Amino acid sequence: MSYLTVALSNAITTAQVLPVADVATSVNNTSTVSTLANMLGGLIVVVALIILLAYIVKKLNLVPSQNGIIKTIAMTPVGQKEKLMVVEINQQQYLLGVTSQQINLIDKLASPVEASTHSFAQNLQQAKERHHE
Repeated sequence: MSYLTVALSNAITTAQVLPVADVATSVNNTSTVSTLANMLGGLIVVVALIILLAYIVKKLNLVPSQNGIIKTIAMTPVGQKEKLMVVEINQQQYLLGVTSQQINLIDKLASPVEASTHSFAQNLQQAKERHHE
């Protein structure tokens, strides 16, 4: 009888321990899945933010290309989707009217236009000095 009692006692102890181990494994797996989901979600957000910022920089033309054949010298918006641009091609400058549907040549400039390299703060300081004189 004592052998049967010990075997039965071991079986009960094993039966009680296994579900606890299964629960710990299940919690550990859930924690791992949750951590991976959080990391993947964060990665998706960061990649989407990079793509959005690249689109904004391209759309607003914040980094104009000055190394190509066609150089943008100056640009002035005249409406919501219309602007005047001075471009230079082979040391010749052109005044263009640009809309969302078309680009029109307004004039071929006889003398080149120099783009202002001053910042807004420098232009404001010069305007103040001229005003006080």
